Amino acid sequence: MRTKKQYIEGLRKKNHNIYFNGKTIDRDDEMMMPSIDVMGITFDLVSDPKYKDLLTVKSHLTGETINRFNHICHSTDDLHKKQDMTRALCQLVWGCIQRCMGLDASNTIYNVSYEADKQNKGSTEYHKNFKKWLERFQREDLVGCCAQTDVKGDRMKRPSQQIDPDLYVHVVERKSDGIVVRGCKVHNSLASIADEILVVPTRSLLPEEKDWAVAFAVPADWEGVKQVVTFHNIRERDVFKKGFAQGSSDSYTIFDNCFIPWERVFLCGETSHGGVAALLFALFHRHSYSGCKPALGELLLGTVALAAEYNGIAKASHVRDRLAEIIRTAELGYAAGYTGSALGKPEVYMPGTGLVTYGPGSYIPNSIYCNVGRCLTGEAVYREYEILCEISGGIPATFPHEADFTNPVTADLLKKYTMRNPSININDAIKLWMHIGDVLCSSTGGITMMANYHGGGSPIMESIAITSQYDIDARKNMVKKIAGIEG
Repeated sequence: MRTKKQYIEGLRKKNHNIYFNGKTIDRDDEMMMPSIDVMGITFDLVSDPKYKDLLTVKSHLTGETINRFNHICHSTDDLHKKQDMTRALCQLVWGCIQRCMGLDASNTIYNVSYEADKQNKGSTEYHKNFKKWLERFQREDLVGCCAQTDVKGDRMKRPSQQIDPDLYVHVVERKSDGIVVRGCKVHNSLASIADEILVVPTRSLLPEEKDWAVAFAVPADWEGVKQVVTFHNIRERDVFKKGFAQGSSDSYTIFDNCFIPWERVFLCGETSHGGVAALLFALFHRHSYSGCKPALGELLLGTVALAAEYNGIAKASHVRDRLAEIIRTAELGYAAGYTGSALGKPEVYMPGTGLVTYGPGSYIPNSIYCNVGRCLTGEAVYREYEILCEISGGIPATFPHEADFTNPVTADLLKKYTMRNPSININDAIKLWMHIGDVLCSSTGGITMMANYHGGGSPIMESIAITSQYDIDARKNMVKKIAGIEG
């Protein structure tokens, strides 16, 4: 397995296809470093006794010890540890650990490529090619991201109905040695610091939409790939430094007549499995959210508790009620994900059919519980930030800049008037209010709120999944029997 240093060295060797604010930038640009520091956690802690069991596992392909972020889940224990690993690492970086994208996409394609080959009765080798790709992915300890969300154009129209077919990534040419694709995937977290980009469809597809039923993987600097990146970094400080300055990035990943060799193509034209790929990635990723969202809830809980303490209102009854509200949401979200792990099987829900055996035997988490947990925590995001705003009061919004606390003319006066709870060290108070300003009042904080709400699918998508997969008729029949209704 690699070290963080080796990971960064690998980024430096890549071609220049990252665009930011009108210019091309290096992958180790200073704007990238906060994201790289987050990713570095997944390398740094593999030998730490506290995290080793969560972060490492034996490959089912080679028997070698690999990073769990590159693993295919083959048991309920694998699913439990995937969830717990995500929660544990997100606690350290205040939010998204990023690398779960490649994990969730790999588990998706592993199953879909197998079933597509089975449908094609041996005329394709998607699964064989993917396992070959996966073995290298594991052996070289590569970082993967997932490109799923298309720009979609007119959202009331299907891919084949768009004025411009490029509004969904699709195949424009099939050759003897590969395919050519065109289109753009958006909201691609960590794509700018990934080694490999895994592409899957974004929605269910009709039989005539074969060109849009495509899944593949390419290096992040592949010819024909352009990334336009945005950064979500916290303002740097010189004196009142944070213990960990988190950051993240997202890309518009543009495939501009991009050639993909067949050995890197894992689905091409199998529309029914294209729809399953879309659902499966969403499911695996919502399962990951049952780790990261509870972690974020814990972090917000701690911040609210500190704000109450530093404001001198920790014993107020309404503070206790707000803390209990956050705890309920966080732990119910985790419990739903944990149940989703415990009920995991090599099965997937097929509309109109129900649960069916799917894939070569790897484990898929239970859809209902993953969607329930993600929906619950997603809908609570802005409420939790509202609680932090309520308990903090207005001070984070108008808090002076760092240099004003070191300027000899204003420093002592500002420290005097910042004090609220005399038992709290004033420098600690300054750091807390600056931190809450980062969370609530910065551009990064605003972006994080939206990401926590929409990431992995907006709550409406989870509601659709829950109601379409839950056996509501069976519950109606329960009531009919009790009520004596015979019709």
